[in-house]
Amino acid sequence: MQYDVVVLGAGAAGMMCAFEAGKRGRRVLMLEHGERVGRKILISGGGRCNFTNVRTKAENFLSENPHFAKSALARFTPRDFVALVEKHGIKYHEKTLGQLFCDDSAKQIVAMLARECTEAGVETRCGVTVRGVRRAPALGAASASQARFVVETSAGSIACTSVVVATGGLSIPAMGATGFGYDLAREFGHAIVEPRAGLVPLVFSVADRERWSDMAGVAFEVVARTQSVVEAATKMRGKPPVFREALLITHRGVSGPAVLQISSYWRPGGEVSFDMVPGVEVFRPLLERASGRDWNSAYAALRTVLPTRMAERWVRLRANASAGDWTNAGIARLEGDLHAWTLRPDGSEGFAKAEVTVGGVDTRELDARTMESQRVAGLYFIGEVVDVTGWLGGYNFQWAWASATAAGAVA
Repeated sequence: MQYDVVVLGAGAAGMMCAFEAGKRGRRVLMLEHGERVGRKILISGGGRCNFTNVRTKAENFLSENPHFAKSALARFTPRDFVALVEKHGIKYHEKTLGQLFCDDSAKQIVAMLARECTEAGVETRCGVTVRGVRRAPALGAASASQARFVVETSAGSIACTSVVVATGGLSIPAMGATGFGYDLAREFGHAIVEPRAGLVPLVFSVADRERWSDMAGVAFEVVARTQSVVEAATKMRGKPPVFREALLITHRGVSGPAVLQISSYWRPGGEVSFDMVPGVEVFRPLLERASGRDWNSAYAALRTVLPTRMAERWVRLRANASAGDWTNAGIARLEGDLHAWTLRPDGSEGFAKAEVTVGGVDTRELDARTMESQRVAGLYFIGEVVDVTGWLGGYNFQWAWASATAAGAVA
């Protein structure tokens, strides 16, 4: 069996790349080890697929090379993907912070991609395990059509001129995620930026679990921060961003959009802090002459801006720890504590609960315009397997579409 392009993985990036290559007249085979295509798409966005974000910029992505994503993102924009969605008559809506969702179901996005693949002549095989990829033996003088690779699979050996690795990361192993793409990259001499869980809930320390775990279900808006990114991540140049979104307390730790966002920047052993009442000076009324200066007054002020349970617990913990300093300076310190609730997580919920994988194939040896390996001609890496990771809110899908289109235009 011989093809021009073999795409490994039939997720968002793989399907997009396959039909882009197919539209160029390339004979394309897409292989998926699962029993169906687009499985992670189906569970995204609560089943409605947050398929892009209209505010997408390179600054919305983590990578050891913060400039790498710029080329692909500039050449395939959210507007380009929206045009494809509209071509297929899929109704959508914009939610907060530029996020676009299907009105109906994520199944529509999968069906759209599958239809584009069919119309482009892409051959799709599910339930096929890829056992390895090797260079094809040279047969006389090289030609443009000569196979450069042999893909060994459970369905036999497949020869091709280009291989596109769209196998994703390690997040959600229950849906079939593996490290195959990283292993393959290493076999061909590529470095891997250590993969870690991103967009993932964080787990309380033992002490914080005793203080807060019975508050599970309480949610409120915060501004989330983490300490300066350390060691390798300092190559991102600059401090991690801050995120103003909701925090949710769980039985095991903290979650919610603000926590998921900051988790991608957090490193084990580091702290995270939350401004619990952003933009509000809660205890200013206590500074008035006619105001009471005691814990009851503090609680009365706090419950106007925080859920009652959280306000009560916060006041009780501080009252138990101190008799209270009701001088102006003491009240200022209480105010400061509200704007810097600091936790040192024991860890995260790991890849099982992570929405994405941070890290991946090192971009220093990839062509930013085409996603082709600079070590091995005809070998491409796209989507989550690459060391480019987006924020929560449709950014990772946009990277999938953009990187896939870049590779599909030349593979």
